Amino acid sequence: MVKRTIVKIDEEKCTGCGKCVAPCAEGAIQIIDGKAKVVSEELCDGMGYCIGLCPEGALTVEERETEEFDEKKAESQLRKTDISIKCFNCNKGEDEVYLLPLRHKMKSEWVCTRCLPMLIHG
Repeated sequence: MVKRTIVKIDEEKCTGCGKCVAPCAEGAIQIIDGKAKVVSEELCDGMGYCIGLCPEGALTVEERETEEFDEKKAESQLRKTDISIKCFNCNKGEDEVYLLPLRHKMKSEWVCTRCLPMLIHG
Protein backbone atom coordinates (compact mmCIF):
# COMPACT_ATOMS: atom_id res chain seq x y z
CA MET A 1 0.00 0.00 0.00
CA VAL A 2 1.16 3.51 -0.83
CA LYS A 3 -0.19 6.99 -0.17
CA ARG A 4 -1.17 8.61 -3.47
CA THR A 5 -3.97 10.43 -5.26
CA ILE A 6 -6.93 8.43 -6.50
CA VAL A 7 -10.39 9.20 -7.85
CA LYS A 8 -13.29 9.03 -5.41
CA ILE A 9 -16.89 8.69 -6.63
CA ASP A 10 -19.81 9.92 -4.53
CA GLU A 11 -22.53 7.36 -5.25
CA GLU A 12 -25.20 9.68 -3.84
CA LYS A 13 -24.44 12.29 -6.54
CA CYS A 14 -23.70 9.85 -9.39
CA THR A 15 -26.54 9.46 -11.91
CA GLY A 16 -24.77 6.78 -13.97
CA CYS A 17 -24.52 8.92 -17.11
CA GLY A 18 -21.15 7.33 -17.98
CA LYS A 19 -19.37 10.52 -19.08
CA CYS A 20 -16.47 9.63 -16.77
CA VAL A 21 -15.83 6.18 -18.27
CA ALA A 22 -14.24 7.03 -21.64
CA PRO A 23 -11.82 9.69 -20.31
CA CYS A 24 -10.31 7.03 -18.04
CA ALA A 25 -7.76 5.61 -20.48
CA GLU A 26 -6.70 3.04 -17.90
CA GLY A 27 -10.16 1.45 -17.62
CA ALA A 28 -10.47 2.03 -13.87
CA ILE A 29 -14.06 3.33 -14.05
CA GLN A 30 -17.10 1.34 -15.16
CA ILE A 31 -20.86 1.70 -14.75
CA ILE A 32 -22.12 -1.04 -12.43
CA ASP A 33 -25.74 -1.24 -11.29
CA GLY A 34 -26.38 2.23 -12.72
CA LYS A 35 -23.51 3.97 -10.89
CA ALA A 36 -19.90 4.80 -11.78
CA LYS A 37 -17.41 2.78 -9.77
CA VAL A 38 -13.63 2.55 -9.57
CA VAL A 39 -13.38 -1.15 -10.37
CA SER A 40 -9.67 -1.46 -9.68
CA GLU A 41 -7.69 1.04 -7.63
CA GLU A 42 -4.44 -0.18 -9.18
CA LEU A 43 -5.76 0.96 -12.59
CA CYS A 44 -6.56 4.52 -11.42
CA ASP A 45 -3.59 6.82 -12.07
CA GLY A 46 -5.20 9.66 -10.10
CA MET A 47 -4.85 12.16 -12.95
CA GLY A 48 -8.54 13.01 -12.78
CA TYR A 49 -9.41 13.54 -16.46
CA CYS A 50 -12.81 12.11 -15.55
CA ILE A 51 -13.58 14.75 -12.92
CA GLY A 52 -14.35 17.76 -15.10
CA LEU A 53 -16.75 15.80 -17.27
CA CYS A 54 -19.10 14.76 -14.48
CA PRO A 55 -22.19 16.98 -14.72
CA GLU A 56 -23.16 16.12 -11.14
CA GLY A 57 -19.84 16.83 -9.42
CA ALA A 58 -19.72 13.26 -8.14
CA LEU A 59 -15.99 12.77 -8.78
CA THR A 60 -13.10 14.14 -6.76
CA VAL A 61 -9.46 13.24 -6.23
CA GLU A 62 -8.28 12.37 -2.77
CA GLU A 63 -4.94 11.39 -1.30
CA ARG A 64 -5.04 8.19 0.73
CA GLU A 65 -3.51 4.76 1.29
CA THR A 66 -4.32 2.45 -1.61
CA GLU A 67 -2.77 0.01 -4.02
CA GLU A 68 0.13 1.25 -6.11
CA PHE A 69 -0.74 2.26 -9.68
CA ASP A 70 0.07 -0.66 -12.01
CA GLU A 71 1.10 0.86 -15.32
CA LYS A 72 1.57 -2.50 -17.04
CA LYS A 73 -1.90 -3.69 -16.01
CA ALA A 74 -3.38 -0.37 -17.14
CA GLU A 75 -1.67 -0.60 -20.53
CA SER A 76 -3.01 -4.14 -21.02
CA GLN A 77 -6.65 -3.01 -20.71
CA LEU A 78 -8.85 -3.18 -23.79
CA ARG A 79 -8.86 0.24 -25.46
CA LYS A 80 -12.25 1.60 -26.44
CA THR A 81 -12.88 4.58 -28.68
CA ASP A 82 -15.81 6.69 -27.57
CA ILE A 83 -17.21 8.33 -30.70
CA SER A 84 -19.14 10.82 -28.55
CA ILE A 85 -15.89 12.47 -27.44
CA LYS A 86 -15.19 15.23 -29.95
CA CYS A 87 -13.65 18.68 -29.97
CA PHE A 88 -16.44 21.11 -29.07
CA ASN A 89 -15.12 23.57 -31.66
CA CYS A 90 -14.21 21.57 -34.80
CA ASN A 91 -16.12 18.35 -33.96
CA LYS A 92 -13.14 16.07 -34.69
CA GLY A 93 -12.74 12.88 -32.66
CA GLU A 94 -9.77 11.16 -31.06
CA ASP A 95 -9.18 9.14 -34.22
CA GLU A 96 -8.27 12.40 -36.03
CA VAL A 97 -6.71 14.70 -33.42
CA TYR A 98 -5.33 14.79 -29.88
CA LEU A 99 -8.02 15.79 -27.39
CA LEU A 100 -7.77 17.44 -23.99
CA PRO A 101 -10.48 17.97 -21.36
CA LEU A 102 -11.18 21.56 -20.33
CA ARG A 103 -13.74 23.80 -18.68
CA HIS A 104 -15.20 26.45 -21.01
CA LYS A 105 -18.11 28.79 -20.25
CA MET A 106 -18.99 26.75 -17.13
CA LYS A 107 -19.17 23.49 -19.11
CA SER A 108 -16.84 20.53 -19.28
CA GLU A 109 -15.69 20.13 -22.86
CA TRP A 110 -13.10 18.40 -25.00
CA VAL A 111 -10.81 20.50 -27.19
CA CYS A 112 -8.28 19.39 -29.77
CA THR A 113 -4.72 20.65 -29.86
CA ARG A 114 -5.49 22.53 -33.09
CA CYS A 115 -8.33 24.56 -31.57
CA LEU A 116 -6.73 25.16 -28.17
CA PRO A 117 -4.37 27.96 -29.32
CA MET A 118 -7.33 29.83 -30.81
CA LEU A 119 -9.12 29.66 -27.43
CA ILE A 120 -6.03 30.88 -25.62
CA HIS A 121 -5.01 33.65 -28.02
CA GLY A 122 -8.39 34.56 -29.49
